Amino acid sequence: MAGMPIGTPNFQVPDAGVDDPVFRTAVPLELYLCRECGHLQILHVGNPEIQYRHYVYTTSISLGLREHFATYANDVIGRYAIAPDSLIVELGSNDGSLLGFFRERGMRVLGVDPAVDIARRATEAGIETIADFFTDEVGADIRKTRGAASVVIANNMIANVDNLDSLVIGIRNVLAPDGIFVFETQYGVDVTEKNLLDTVYHEHLSYFNIKPLTRFFARLGMELIDVQHIWTKGGSIRVTVQLAGGPRQRSPEVARFVAEEDRLGVEQPSYYAAYVRRIAAIRDELVALADACHARGQSVAGYGVSVGTTTLLPQFGLEGKIDFLVDDDPRKGTVMAGPGYDIPILPPTALYERKPAIVVVFAWRYVDPIRSKHPRYFADGGKFVVPLPTIAFIDRAD
Repeated sequence: MAGMPIGTPNFQVPDAGVDDPVFRTAVPLELYLCRECGHLQILHVGNPEIQYRHYVYTTSISLGLREHFATYANDVIGRYAIAPDSLIVELGSNDGSLLGFFRERGMRVLGVDPAVDIARRATEAGIETIADFFTDEVGADIRKTRGAASVVIANNMIANVDNLDSLVIGIRNVLAPDGIFVFETQYGVDVTEKNLLDTVYHEHLSYFNIKPLTRFFARLGMELIDVQHIWTKGGSIRVTVQLAGGPRQRSPEVARFVAEEDRLGVEQPSYYAAYVRRIAAIRDELVALADACHARGQSVAGYGVSVGTTTLLPQFGLEGKIDFLVDDDPRKGTVMAGPGYDIPILPPTALYERKPAIVVVFAWRYVDPIRSKHPRYFADGGKFVVPLPTIAFIDRAD
């Protein structure tokens, strides 16, 4: 795989100009498979102080996520009979949206998140949040000062942690004997089977499958007891873990997931060779489309400015092929700067003024609401190119 900068639109880097190495240096983005345990991960790790202390992405702005959180909280409380006044600790709690639904159900809640400004705003809004990274020491301190947690929860953060042993020991330290750790994370099988390439970047260090996770938790004195397949991020899992020897029986779903992973062969290098070939075919087609437009004297645009764009540009070899980007959010700035490129960011009206022949929709998950806004562009003969999970062409607003 190609390289991309550590700096992305997900976070700010105070005092860093546009030419700072955090934006201009292409850091290798390579997935490695552990032949011993079957875990899939990135080996080039960014500095978490840079990546998370000044995080700007907040969960509450994502389409459909608040509704998902409400269902999530109700499911955990109902499925595991969590009593009112129980302590719920969330790791990577961000703006406190998920904890808010537990609080509404009469729970005591506490967030832990290293993003200083987001943690402060969450606390001011009534969701007390410790502005720090969660470690074994933080877990022990919470247990000492607040008591044991009935639930520790983590939503799309466990994949971002390099030292997973310290994280899990911290969870073990804070959990009540009958407590549970529930987390959601991208499912490794979905990343590969559905070509979810835009989720592969340096914040996401791990791409979890159930069989390696079962081994991992067992090594640290815990037991994976349930897994649910959920829709978020294009394909995720909700995993429930208890202390080894805990009171709950393991769900048959765990064995079902493991059997399917064995059938696919996700612990074999040949499985990932096929994934690489699929991605290369998409890249070659996109580059050929862009080159053909430029040969005719036509421009090529991209829709969406996000961390997904930052990773897809080099993965698809489009750094020098996109003439400009458009985004609905005027706060995205005026240029996307990266290793060897400076791509102008314009408002969506540029599609009508500049009339690009094609628009590569980097925000491909939101293509339906995006296309409905731009019948004028299609009426002028323009075409959207959706790069994932396979290339698709759109030439109408509905």
